[in-house]
Amino acid sequence: SKNKTNEKEQENATRSSRVRETSPSTSVAFPNFPTTLHPSSSTAIDTLHTPKPICSFRRAGFRGSRAWTNRSIRAHLRHRFCPRAMASPPPPLLLTLVWAAALLWCGGCDARFVVEKNSLRVTAPEALKGAYECAIGNFGVPQYGGTMVGVVAYPKANRKACKGFDDFDVSFKARPGALPTFLLVDRGDCYFTKKAWNAQNAGAAAILVADDRDEPLITMDTPEESGRVEYLENITIPSALISKSFGDRLKKTIDNGEMVNVNLDWRESLPHPDERVEYEFWTNSNDECGPKCDSQIDFVKSFKGAAQILEKKGYTQFTPHYITWYCPEAYTLSKQCKSQCINHGRYCAPDPEQDFSKGYDGKDVVVQNLRQVCVYKVAKESKKPWLWWDYVTDFAVRCPMKEMKYTKECADAVITSLGLDHKAIDKCIGDPDADEENPVLKAEQDAQIGKGSRGDVTILPTLVINNRQYRGKLDKGAVLKALCAGFRETTEPAVCLSEDIQTNECLENNGGCWQDKAANITACKDTFRGKVCECPVVKGVKFVGDGYTHCEASGAGRCEINNGGCWKETMNGRTYSACTADGCKCPDGFKGDGIHKCEDIDECKERTACQCKECNCKNTWGSYECGCSGGLLYMKEHDTCISKSAAAQVGWNFLWVVFFGLAAVGIAAYAVYKYRIRRYMDSEIRAIMAQYMPLENQGEIPSNSHHIEM
Repeated sequence: SKNKTNEKEQENATRSSRVRETSPSTSVAFPNFPTTLHPSSSTAIDTLHTPKPICSFRRAGFRGSRAWTNRSIRAHLRHRFCPRAMASPPPPLLLTLVWAAALLWCGGCDARFVVEKNSLRVTAPEALKGAYECAIGNFGVPQYGGTMVGVVAYPKANRKACKGFDDFDVSFKARPGALPTFLLVDRGDCYFTKKAWNAQNAGAAAILVADDRDEPLITMDTPEESGRVEYLENITIPSALISKSFGDRLKKTIDNGEMVNVNLDWRESLPHPDERVEYEFWTNSNDECGPKCDSQIDFVKSFKGAAQILEKKGYTQFTPHYITWYCPEAYTLSKQCKSQCINHGRYCAPDPEQDFSKGYDGKDVVVQNLRQVCVYKVAKESKKPWLWWDYVTDFAVRCPMKEMKYTKECADAVITSLGLDHKAIDKCIGDPDADEENPVLKAEQDAQIGKGSRGDVTILPTLVINNRQYRGKLDKGAVLKALCAGFRETTEPAVCLSEDIQTNECLENNGGCWQDKAANITACKDTFRGKVCECPVVKGVKFVGDGYTHCEASGAGRCEINNGGCWKETMNGRTYSACTADGCKCPDGFKGDGIHKCEDIDECKERTACQCKECNCKNTWGSYECGCSGGLLYMKEHDTCISKSAAAQVGWNFLWVVFFGLAAVGIAAYAVYKYRIRRYMDSEIRAIMAQYMPLENQGEIPSNSHHIEM
């Protein structure tokens, strides 16, 4: 165990020395930390992805080794904490503060930085066919919800793409009718973003970076000195890191002269379970942290309109979040902690100017972050959560740090202008000087820990969509595409189907779906992820079928929509239709399939009607006419002819029979009635007489009986 520890310490020292061998801007990762990449040099060290500065020691849950060297800590803090003053280390007490915070927290926690991935499928040649994973780069524009098909090219020169390909007279721009080019390059010697920019300028549609070491996939990120790299915001092609083994196979195949066809697939990179997208934006109110802060507020300003429309119409549920760290208990009374923290060191933020003697302090940033969270909460309680976007943009314009307006008074003026209750917001903020937990900031710290498929939030800013971290440029168009990819197919709002966001595949050849041109009905449905062939519902009538070759109206109202797709024709003022509730069936007098054709049946020719000796048959469209010669009358039910006079005599005889029958029934009923009445009267009379007179068959009562009773 001791030998392993010594080996680990030696490895740490070696890794630190590698940093000195590379450019001064190279950041350092601590051992066992989940890593993402800033530089791509094979000699550079993978960077620990925490917000700038180290503001996630409090809750990120890192599993760092306690055998960190002071040089590693100092180097890391120099690049993380003082990006604009690389030559000067931070104050010793601040180093101790962060070092203590790391030791206190890292002993019993489990960090989990999730590398977001997309699928790469090789379709040719046969030897490479299959699906492979690749890590999405945190720059450019990943095509969330979509796919790209192209041919992989591996340059013969400038294979690390650290120089412009114009210097080598090479172009990867696809010719008309050809597949786009995915440029495969080697990792090393320059930033990943530089490689992507050179590939884009050379005409590549995407860039694949092959790792130079056997390791799990990691996230390619932008360099810390992003303010000095002007091309970052102009990178629009997607990027992906592939494993060394897969990269070696691709290179070997291409060097052998074989063409490699690849499909990059981002359709499942973001979950899309239902008709509402839930997303979070981890940001910061500090406007003096350089290009990172500038990009955040620029994004908020440009995305505000789209975000508010989506929120108002119920398509999305947005939640802002803010990161804080804490001051170790032993240093809560120090000058640094008092200036950077509130609630006795529980919630801290770095000094905006990184100079404790001037400007605003870190605690001012913490309070403003807290105020922005409370603005959201109060606005949400009033059922207007979208007002957060108005507050943040207005505050950035009206209350900048440079003009010394980053104050509560300025914030209250913005709050009042938006019609929000600043007293309720002050109550939510609480007392920053109190020696107790603040429930709002405590919840923010807890939310930073990854749950489910979402890893810990360690990049600032970070966008989380449907519990999955977004990777790519923080740009209105790119983020809107990612949000649209989070909707279930056919439930996207109209903004996701605009030409600026996606291509309508139904416009070309109806997307290969079923279509009824006469009724202007189609089974092709345009979605953000592509077309869907699904039989439609029109005016309450549901069509059923496979959606590709056949759709048929069903239900009671099916005949109202294009006659249910059945035959229908009008002639000589008469209209016949084959549409029934059960399907298409030719009506009586016609024969055919009921869909395309129904032909008149000639009953006279086929001798199916009007066939009696005296009958004269004449066919009509959809029916027939039958007459009788000699003044006879045709009876259709019996298909026969009878005399009109005989028919009349029979009719009168029938009436007389009915009359006499009714009379007989009436007389019989009257007789029965009289008989029953007579019987009833007789029985009543006998009953009355029996009460007053003895019957003849009873004997006389002896005369002395009365005296006996007396």
